[in-house]
Amino acid sequence: MNNRRIYDKSFHILLAVVTIGLGWILLPFFSAVFWGAILALMFQPVQRWLTIKFNNKPNLAALTTLAFILILVILPLAVVATTLIQEVASIYQRIQSGQLNIAGYFTQAVAALPESVQHLLARYGLTDFRDLQTKLTAGAAQISQVLAAQALSVGQNTFQFVISFGVMLYLVFFLLRDGRQIGRMIRHALPFDESHKTHLLQKFTTVVKATVKGNIVVAIVQGALGGFIFLVLGIEGSLLWGVLMAFLSLLPAIGAALVWGPAAALLFLTGHLWKGVILVSFCVIVIGLADNALRPLLVGKDTKLPDWVVLISTLGGMALFGINGFVIGPLIAALFIASWTLFAQQNHARD
Repeated sequence: MNNRRIYDKSFHILLAVVTIGLGWILLPFFSAVFWGAILALMFQPVQRWLTIKFNNKPNLAALTTLAFILILVILPLAVVATTLIQEVASIYQRIQSGQLNIAGYFTQAVAALPESVQHLLARYGLTDFRDLQTKLTAGAAQISQVLAAQALSVGQNTFQFVISFGVMLYLVFFLLRDGRQIGRMIRHALPFDESHKTHLLQKFTTVVKATVKGNIVVAIVQGALGGFIFLVLGIEGSLLWGVLMAFLSLLPAIGAALVWGPAAALLFLTGHLWKGVILVSFCVIVIGLADNALRPLLVGKDTKLPDWVVLISTLGGMALFGINGFVIGPLIAALFIASWTLFAQQNHARD
C-alpha cells in the first residue's frame, strides 16, 4: 500500500514537471499557440460542415477552412494595418510641414473656454502654446526613443514573427483536423466529476466564442461607423481614429466614447457646432444602438458577464497579457464564477 502511494505521488510529480516544462518550452510562442487554438475553436463548425461535404476527408476540410481563415481574417487585418501605418505617417508629415495647424486649433479651443477656465489653465502654463509645444516636444522625444527601440526590436524579431505566424497556421490546421479527438482526451484527463467537466468545458467554450465573436464583431462595427462619420465630417485621420475606437470598444461602458467624446468637444470649442451635434448624435444613436443590438445577439444574455466584471477583467488581462488579455481576462473571470458556483452548489447539496 505504501509503495502504491509512493508510485502515485512520484507519477504526479513527474506529470507536474513535464507539464511545466512543456509550458516553459512553448512560452516564446504563447501568442501563436493561443490564437491558433482560438481560431480553431471558432472555425470548428466550418470544419465539420466541410468534412461532411467532402465525403469525410478531414485533411481537405481543414486545409479549406485554413484558407477561409487566411482570406476572411488575416488578409483584412494585414490590409488595415498597412493602411493605418501609411495614414499615421501621412498625418505626421502634415504636422511637420505645417499643413495640419494644431496651434490654430489649440488657440481656438482655449479662446472658446470660459474665462475662469482660461485663468486656471494660465496658472499652470497651459495657455501658451509655444511653452506647451516645448513640453510636448520633450515628451514626444522620449516617446520617439521608446518607439524607435520598439521598431528596432520588431526589425530584429521579424524572423521570430514569421516563425510564430507559421506555427500558428500549422497549429490551426491540426487543431481543426483533430479537434474532436483532442477535446475528448482533455475531457477524459480532467480529474473532476463528469457534471463539473461538462459545466466548465461548456462555460469555457461559450465564453471564448462569445468574447471573440461578439466583442470583436461589435468592435469592428463601431470602429467602421466611427471612422465613417469622422471621414464624412472631414476630421483628420479617420482611419486612425476608427481603428482606435474599434480597439477601445472592447471595453464596455466607456469604449468608443473615449475617442469621439474629445473630438466632439473640440468641434464645439472651435465653433463647428453643427459638426459637433452631428458627431454626438450619430455616435450616441447609431453606434450606441449597434452596441446594444449586436452585443446581446452575438454574445447572448445567458452567457454575458456583468459589465463591471468584463471591464475589470479585460483591463487586468490586457495589463498582464497584452492584446491577448481581452480574451484571457473575461475567460478567467467566467471560470472563476463558474467554479465557485459549482462549489457553493456542492456544499449546499451536502447540508
